[in-house]
Amino acid sequence: MDPRAEAFLRLLTIMDELREQCPWDRKQTMETLRPLTIEETYELGDAILEGDLDGVKKELGDLLLHMVFYARIGSEKQAFDITDVLHGICDKLIHRHPHIYGDVQVKDEAEVKANWEKIKLAEKARENDRSVDPSGRPVKGKFPSVLEGVPRGLPSLVKAIRIQDKARGVGFDWDDRGQVWDKVHEELAELKAEVDAGSDKAAGELGDVLFSIVNYARFLGIDPDEALERTNRKFIQRFQHMEQAVRADGRELSDMPLSEMDTYWERAKKG
Repeated sequence: MDPRAEAFLRLLTIMDELREQCPWDRKQTMETLRPLTIEETYELGDAILEGDLDGVKKELGDLLLHMVFYARIGSEKQAFDITDVLHGICDKLIHRHPHIYGDVQVKDEAEVKANWEKIKLAEKARENDRSVDPSGRPVKGKFPSVLEGVPRGLPSLVKAIRIQDKARGVGFDWDDRGQVWDKVHEELAELKAEVDAGSDKAAGELGDVLFSIVNYARFLGIDPDEALERTNRKFIQRFQHMEQAVRADGRELSDMPLSEMDTYWERAKKG
């Protein structure tokens, strides 16, 4: 047997045993697992940013356990099982890669992504043709949106990235990053005007600024969520270094003027 299949079968067997014999595992539902799955996903993200490959391996195992757990609960509800899940993703990958499993020709990664979004739209259209209204009557003429695949529960920054990626997939995008940079300045000017006027529209203009910054990051090939997280970590590291230095001198930050804090901050940056 392929060792990969053997290892996966071992996990499935353990999951079945835990679900049948462990009081905690028997009690879990999809709803109780959901926040734990989100936490595990963020822990995987942390390990990736830290370059901790051992941590990545561990967190992938935790997430894989969750996937198997959901499939086990699905089988108990007679809704689906792990076989359905695996065949489903295999079928999807084959269908959405016609340049590999069909006769479609692509010249680069951008065309692959564009084809992917077109195929998803076609799939959504077929699903809508089979959909029904609350009374059970078939719904006709309902057109799918390119943006339907963006989860509502995503953090706002990540959601902005996904929205822009999907719009780009159907050609709704700027021609070059210079145009996007001009848009950033335009949005900044509009924000300043609203702030100076004491307007209640400042929050909306700030949102526009952030959205345009995300767009510019995309054109630079930078993941803005990852970039912001790295800056968060850098700030935490420097601030804690500053705290330690201040306490080593027998002082407290809360008792210092900002000018003195700046001196310690510059030392922390150099350190």
